[in-house]
Amino acid sequence: MKFSILHVTAPAPQGGLESVVRALAAGQVRRGHAVHVAAVVSPHNGAHPFVSGLERDGVDAVPIAVGARDYRAERRAIRDLCRSFRPEIVHTHGYRSDFVDGALARREGSGVVSTCHGFIERDLRGRFFQWLQRRALRKFDAVIAVSAAIQRRLQSSGIPMQRIHLIPNAFAPVERLSRQAARQILGVPDAPVIGWVGRLSTEKGPDLALKAFARLGRPEARLVMVGEGRQAEELRRLSESLGLGERVVWSGAIPDAGKFFSAFDAFLLSSRTEGTPMVLLEAMAGGIPVVATRVGGVPQVVDDSSAWLVESGDVGGLANALAKVLSEPGGTRERTQKALNRLQTEFGLEEWLARHDSLYRGIVRGIHPRG
Repeated sequence: MKFSILHVTAPAPQGGLESVVRALAAGQVRRGHAVHVAAVVSPHNGAHPFVSGLERDGVDAVPIAVGARDYRAERRAIRDLCRSFRPEIVHTHGYRSDFVDGALARREGSGVVSTCHGFIERDLRGRFFQWLQRRALRKFDAVIAVSAAIQRRLQSSGIPMQRIHLIPNAFAPVERLSRQAARQILGVPDAPVIGWVGRLSTEKGPDLALKAFARLGRPEARLVMVGEGRQAEELRRLSESLGLGERVVWSGAIPDAGKFFSAFDAFLLSSRTEGTPMVLLEAMAGGIPVVATRVGGVPQVVDDSSAWLVESGDVGGLANALAKVLSEPGGTRERTQKALNRLQTEFGLEEWLARHDSLYRGIVRGIHPRG
């Protein structure tokens, strides 16, 4: 059974949500579905990396250039797309798309699905919008939670349990650069290199990564911080105050960052909150030893036999785990192999896509019983 699907999101230049939407849309195209992705973007930033990535993947991307709070124009654009494409399923991603566009798509006769990638409650405004999001999700046909922790949060928000579906993220293989080429582009020397990839904001714990690296006691090592965000300058000042100087490489945002994981001797995920982080799956696929905080969906992806897990906020624990990774190659190889085996058996792309197909099928048959 083939579907007409419209994904809707307000993307950052790159990130976990964006990687998931790209992998899902591209996979659905390969499976023969008619797929369009509406990307709500700023009218002033030129070509958007997310839109460009979708086009490289062979997915029809429709940029909707509206102001940050021009919800009326966004609704008009989504309404016009629904009337033009006639999607059987509108699949939203992120609190803006859930709240602004979900009810409209339902009025246009589409089945409405949301993937809840995580909750980021960094300020009062963010908490308010996520409250609106959770109220809106009560009327969706289905809500996908990418981790058990998010599933519990959705249940406590009053969303009917039978509409919540636990579908952890999957991994879409990427072509990687050689170790030498990746290091050359990143500008790191022939030395132990720890990689950190994410948004430079509180919930991702970049400050914890810097503090743990400062305690590592390996002056020859380098920490590569891949990403950008509102705390970039504050974090650079923190790095200087810790005396890290040129030992930290600030690479900024890198499209398709998974290609560069071959440069790393260890991958550090220091988040305070998570869903099912795509960067974790990318590190596992590349055979990179993982040191991660035990938050969100992380313990459902790796355990103490396949990674080094530390409690959230434990800077000393992160530093000790990194030291073990860099000094114990035998134990490191064993854990990375177990991580790779688990990735291949439990987080395969085709099974993930099939679960979405099954969910859509139930919704479409419920709305159009004779279809």
